[in-house]
Amino acid sequence: MHLLALSHVYMVQQLKQRCIKGLTHRLTTESVVDVLQLARLCDAPDLHLRCMKLLAKNFKAVEATEGWKFLVKHDPWLELDILRFIDEHETRKKKSRRYRMEQGIYAELSEAMECLEHICYEGCTHVGPYDAEVKRERTPCGRFATCQGLQVLIRHFATCEKKVRGGCVRCKRMWQLFRLHSYVCHDTDSSCKVPFCRQFQLRMQQEKRKDDAKWKLLARKVASAKVMSSLSLPKRKRDEETRVTMDNPGIRSFKLL
Repeated sequence: MHLLALSHVYMVQQLKQRCIKGLTHRLTTESVVDVLQLARLCDAPDLHLRCMKLLAKNFKAVEATEGWKFLVKHDPWLELDILRFIDEHETRKKKSRRYRMEQGIYAELSEAMECLEHICYEGCTHVGPYDAEVKRERTPCGRFATCQGLQVLIRHFATCEKKVRGGCVRCKRMWQLFRLHSYVCHDTDSSCKVPFCRQFQLRMQQEKRKDDAKWKLLARKVASAKVMSSLSLPKRKRDEETRVTMDNPGIRSFKLL
């Protein structure tokens, strides 16, 4: 700490950088307050930021030290700066956590949209297209984690009697997936083979509903999550998925197997 002060006063930059590096590696909850004050006086922003982060991470332990108690009594402005930084740090962490959760949900919805097209275009273990030959001896689907659950939901939707009266939660969920697909689907010439897609698109054109803006925003975020997910894949796997998507034959509806 003394060398840092001397190197700053006499402008010995190489020595100052080595002192900053050494103090950064030796930071503890006991010394962080003293080092923070010195970093402010010696114009060492990297060391100052490192001290602030350590304070935010271990504030309970730092609060019990003599250095913190001295700072509270003699430097209230620095105390205010530290508390403001901690508050902003916690706010950023909460926003980041919420953002990650939202992106996870959008990624799951994106996978559900791909899985729905996979079921309708190719067929899977329990649900498949009318006009395609489906092998009975099928192993569980390995392409999508949501495939089995979505097939169960489709089978329920096809046979449920409550959905006519609008009283089934599972059917409402399936209906919402069909509707979301119609917002992310780019086929506007009746070529899409997912059930209810064209009906939803015509309904959107004829009726301007209040919740359309929310669905369009959700569709954009789901599409964005799909792009980000594809960019995170290795190039070979990304090329394979693109080729599979282009080679899908298309169907008119699905049937239960």
